[in-house]
Amino acid sequence: MREYLLVFLVAAATTYLLTVIAREIALRTGAVAKVRDRDVHAVPIPYLGGLAMLGGLVAAYLVARELPFLSTSGTLVFHDAAIVLIAGALICAVGVLDDLFEIDALTKLGGQVLAAGFLIAFGIQYVFFAGRDGTQFTLDPAQGALLTGFVVVATVNAVNFVDGLDGLAAGVVGIGALAYFVFCYQLANINGLTLATTGALLSISLAGACVGFLPHNFHQARLFMGDSGSMLIGLVLSASAVTLTGQFTPDQLSESGGSSQASLLVMLLPLVLPLSILIIPMLDLVLAVVRRTRAGRSPFAPDKQHLHHRLLEIGHSHRRAVLIMWMWAALVAFGTVLISLYPDEEWMWASVSAMAVVTVAMTFVLPKLHAPHSRAESTT
Repeated sequence: MREYLLVFLVAAATTYLLTVIAREIALRTGAVAKVRDRDVHAVPIPYLGGLAMLGGLVAAYLVARELPFLSTSGTLVFHDAAIVLIAGALICAVGVLDDLFEIDALTKLGGQVLAAGFLIAFGIQYVFFAGRDGTQFTLDPAQGALLTGFVVVATVNAVNFVDGLDGLAAGVVGIGALAYFVFCYQLANINGLTLATTGALLSISLAGACVGFLPHNFHQARLFMGDSGSMLIGLVLSASAVTLTGQFTPDQLSESGGSSQASLLVMLLPLVLPLSILIIPMLDLVLAVVRRTRAGRSPFAPDKQHLHHRLLEIGHSHRRAVLIMWMWAALVAFGTVLISLYPDEEWMWASVSAMAVVTVAMTFVLPKLHAPHSRAESTT
């Protein structure tokens, strides 16, 4: 655990420091977000935060290779992690081009598919899913490739879509990455397997990169991650989950002590988690398409009726709206992880229920409590 903590800190510190350089590059190259009608920022903000996050991920990887425990874990962990980082660099480059020149949606999708294809070509894909009773469903290479490509591209676009408020995407993905690290670490611990896994290494590095970026990106943001960052962290989040199916076998998970609890969602979670933590922005995306289509407009036509816009309209401040969406992400991500690992524990159900109550209260009750104060201030 201490080595993983060090990897987290290295990713966070490196990203934090490189963000200053990325901002300067963005200003010099003209990669700046102009103010549009649907945006919530009032002044132009530089892009290219993804470059700093990629630097943080690479630094964490290089440090991990030199640590006593992780460095002796075998070549598979670092081989798979390197493949994911190369694919991340590829999709980050596509994002940089979009931040600079605003490339069309089809070209950007082609870059996403190319990065997902690179992962699949080097063996990063879903292999099997397992159940509580030891049964397993093995995917043939074509099925695994198609499913992996869909999940990676869907997650990349969902993260890109949710990047609408300062600090929102970095916080949501950072929370999801931290939850998945807990899952990978505890899954191996429960089953008496090696604690060094590609999924744990990538997810804790991603969480660190998101944390390091947030001081520069939280309201008022001094730098946006841009497509270079949103697509990068979306790919790393989904790919880190995919790698778990190639790390362990069903026999290892079904024969170890305590695995009857952990195996319920053990291989299903890598499929569910990347999409589940983004279920709210994905729902927002579907509603946006329906809303625009019913109004006779293009599904891609911008508007200010997204979920984060509605939170602002009902009385939340910019920062509080972001914090609430972080809480929803934490509820879904950590709730899914806890339920999969400890389905029969009373403390787990109590914790998830308490998280849900607090989140609902923050979302719907808090604006009403602040409304009288706001009206009183407006009349003075």
